[in-house]
Amino acid sequence: MTQQSNTNSASTPAGTGPVRLHRTLGLWHLIIIGMVIVQPTAPMGIYGVISNKGHGHVVTCIFIAMIAMLFTAIGYGRMARVYPSAGSAYTYVGQEIHSGLGYVVGWSTMLAYLLNPLICTAFCAKAAMNILPGILNMIPGLSNISPGLSFYVWILFFAAFFTWTNLRGIKTSAKLDEALCIGMTIVVVLFLACVIRTVWGAHHDPSFFTLPFYDPAYFKSSYLYAGTSVAVLSYIGFDAVSTLSEEVENPRRNIMLATVLLCLIAGLMSGLEVYAAQLIWGSKPFPSNVVESAFAMVSRLAGGVVLFQIINFTLLIANMGSGMGSQLAAGRLLYGMGRGNALPKSFFGVISAKHRIPRNNILLIGAIAVAGSGLMELFSAKLGGGAYEIGAQCLVFGTLVAFMGVNASSFVHLCRHEENRNPIALSFALSIPLLGFIICAVLWCSVSYASMVMGGLWLVVGIAYGFVRTKGFRSELVNFDIPPDVD
Repeated sequence: MTQQSNTNSASTPAGTGPVRLHRTLGLWHLIIIGMVIVQPTAPMGIYGVISNKGHGHVVTCIFIAMIAMLFTAIGYGRMARVYPSAGSAYTYVGQEIHSGLGYVVGWSTMLAYLLNPLICTAFCAKAAMNILPGILNMIPGLSNISPGLSFYVWILFFAAFFTWTNLRGIKTSAKLDEALCIGMTIVVVLFLACVIRTVWGAHHDPSFFTLPFYDPAYFKSSYLYAGTSVAVLSYIGFDAVSTLSEEVENPRRNIMLATVLLCLIAGLMSGLEVYAAQLIWGSKPFPSNVVESAFAMVSRLAGGVVLFQIINFTLLIANMGSGMGSQLAAGRLLYGMGRGNALPKSFFGVISAKHRIPRNNILLIGAIAVAGSGLMELFSAKLGGGAYEIGAQCLVFGTLVAFMGVNASSFVHLCRHEENRNPIALSFALSIPLLGFIICAVLWCSVSYASMVMGGLWLVVGIAYGFVRTKGFRSELVNFDIPPDVD
């Protein structure tokens, strides 16, 4: 009781009730924020990897991954109808299955949500160094700064910018995300126009235009599976909109629509982008030294040096948007866990009365992004770049644990509350979360050994923290507060 009073006094104006997140977002805002986190240019960064693993069948891999993620998106939407909470997967699992499992899922999800802003900050710093190598030399006193030190200046700049934007309030973030999304979409349209200009009239055999879907000379089912396991990364982040449930008008309707529509839009856009790229490049493998920049290389073939530079700059902008969006979502997840007492409530469960945001969490995530990306750079220098790959795989580790948890909670909810439904309709409904869980479990088992170890250590730390916090699990670890649908 004392802790609750302290929390309220720190965040509530005199004479009012507890300050909550403000419901100001509509369906369109949700989709835009989700698209910026997922990125309209999502397949560009991993295009070469999917192409090599899938032996050219990038489009097919993208669409199979889209179907797989739609199962999970439906699960998120269904559970958001029942529990419109910022805690997202943490709340769903804790309410439907067990509070302890909810805590474990929330802790694992926290790994992914903390890593995404960190990785985006590091990527933006690297991209800025490549695109604007001389900008620091224009600043008095920094003309002799070393490249190594300039990286740390850039990560400080980007982390500060992401944090400042998210401290301005959810409406400010939504407006900026809308501008970023429009800009990235324009670049995608420009790329498609260049591809059409290149292939128009150059190929008269209709079978040429079906090769990106199925090329008999390169097809093998094992290749398709390997490519799909990577293509799933194109959709990582769509679940973040569920953490905004307490800032959405009519969340029981809009979260379901947003998650499903987001998967469909991201899948169709990604499929169109890689289809166009495959028409230029074909099914032949990319050399190992250009895999990471494969899409930019294809853009050079389609539109010359100008398009090549535009694509590179767009990838920087895309990661800026993803970094801001993922920090936004991470702050809400930490707030949900803090309010539920899974984390110290006096710090994580506080809402700023002025902007109605979890300010403490936003500031903490910004600090983690600076420190974490700096440490990752140091380890990467020692591991030959391996730290970034491990970090990305750990992000997938945490995300897929959340996906499995959401599908499991959706399955349990249907079993408990839909027993009067028509048996055929119920069987169909149950098959969706079951298939979603199985697919995510298979993909989770495919992450690297190093990421399994790092993710496992993170879970051990979380369980140890929970053990200490509850004095050997002798008291309740978490409780769940589901806010009203309106302010």
